[in-house]
Formats: sequence, C-alpha cells, structure tokens
Amino acid sequence: MITALDHIVLVCPDIEAATGVYSALLGRQPDWRASSEGAATAIFRVANTAIELMAPDGEGAVADRLREIITEEGPGLKSLAFAAEDIGFAHHKLTRRGLMPGEISESASINEIDGKTRKWSRFRCCDTETGGVKVFVIAPETPLPVQDAGADQVMSLDHIVIDTPNPDRALGLYGARIGLDLALDRTREAWKTRFLFFRTGGLTFEVIHRLGEAHDPAGPDRIWGLTWQVEDLQAAYDRLSEAGFNVSELRKGRKPGSTVFTVRDGTMGVPTLFIAHSSG
Repeated sequence: MITALDHIVLVCPDIEAATGVYSALLGRQPDWRASSEGAATAIFRVANTAIELMAPDGEGAVADRLREIITEEGPGLKSLAFAAEDIGFAHHKLTRRGLMPGEISESASINEIDGKTRKWSRFRCCDTETGGVKVFVIAPETPLPVQDAGADQVMSLDHIVIDTPNPDRALGLYGARIGLDLALDRTREAWKTRFLFFRTGGLTFEVIHRLGEAHDPAGPDRIWGLTWQVEDLQAAYDRLSEAGFNVSELRKGRKPGSTVFTVRDGTMGVPTLFIAHSSG
C-alpha cells in the first residue's frame, strides 16, 4: 500500500533564503520551483525521498496560515507525505483503519525552472488520528527524476527522527495503521531512550521516546530531525565548513561502520546529521 516517503515539508519564512541554505547544505540545486495560491515551494529530490521547502507568498488564506504556523511554532518540519501506487486502495485501507482521510484531490504544478508540468493525487489523514503530525498520502503521475550526486553531495535520506510522548500509539500508527515495516523495538537504558525503527522505500523511520522525562501520553508527536547520507563524509564536511556551516567533529555513529557529524545550526530549525557507511 505505502511504498515510500514521497517527501517531507519544511515550512520557512522566505523561500529564496531557505533555498539558498538547502542548496548549500545538500550540495545540489532544487529540482522544482513553483508558486501558487499563496505558497512558494522548492523541492530537492534525492534517491529515496525529497524535501519540499514551503514559504508564504503574497496574500491569501494559505499564505496567512503559513505565517501563523511560523509565528506560533517557528520554521521546521511540519508534514509527511507517503507515496502510494494505488491512491484509491490506500484511501480505502486507511479509512478502514480509522485514520479518517479526507477526499482524494487532484493537483498540478508548473516548474519555474524548465516550464514542465507535474500532476498528482493526494489525500490528508486526520491530525487527531496521526499523533498531531500532518500526514498525507500522494500518488504522483510522474515522479521527479533523481539526479546523480557527487561524493560530497547528499545522495539519500538515511533516516528521519520522530519524537513521541506515546511510543505505543506510534507503534500502532506507523506499523499497524499506515503499514510501515517494523524492524526493531528496543530500549537503551544508557541513552534513556526507547527506539522504534520502521522501514519504507529505502529509508528508516526512527521513532524515539525519551525515558525519565515527564510526558503527556495524549500530546502530539513531533518530526524532529533528519540524517542525510553521503558517499564521502570528509569531503562533505569540508564543503559545509567552507560554506560557513557550524559543524561538529567527525565521530563514530551508533550504527557499526558508520561515521557522522552534526550540523549545529543554520538548517531552518531542523536538527541535522550527516552520515557515511563503510563498505564493509
């Protein structure tokens, strides 16, 4: 039913500034630029997903709502859009599973870069049933092509981190209801964290619950951070350092054979890690 994470939406105050930041961060230019109905967008496609920057543009209800979100919550990751090959079947299944999806709608966009048009069908699940995270299901008529990445450029999204006050609710949502493959459910007392790992479309959903903290089990989940994968971590480190990003030292990752560094700030409110895996 669900085949991948089609894209993540990052809401930001200004599309030009955000596009400049993410072009420098990812080491690649956007694949799609568009503006309509009060929102300007820029999409960066990588091997297994995409990140869509969205900012208010002009006046209108959508622009006003985006400005309201930024004022109340700040910029950051706000929505998940899962891919489905059969949108009607996905809508039927998620209705049966109690996610209360809205009607399927048709949309289109014209790329300001090359004038091409893309179309898609989508629906949105009810926020109260998805732990407060805005969850969409989308079926693009023609997926964006994936451009080749250099060794220092981001090639894919290794994993996305969701922070939850209620891990059992998240387990039911992402596993039983949305249908992602549960790969691991583990508590690490040393890190005071329970980890739920789901897989879809070549990336990992890492749902974390921080132990020993006060939680409201009815409180919302939060799309917390992203870990981008590159082929040559040192080259990516050098590129980001030269671009003026505040980056940590290279260090061993938690996964055996991995090396990581942190981008400390300047990512539009998104905790960001870069990772490379050894061939062994």
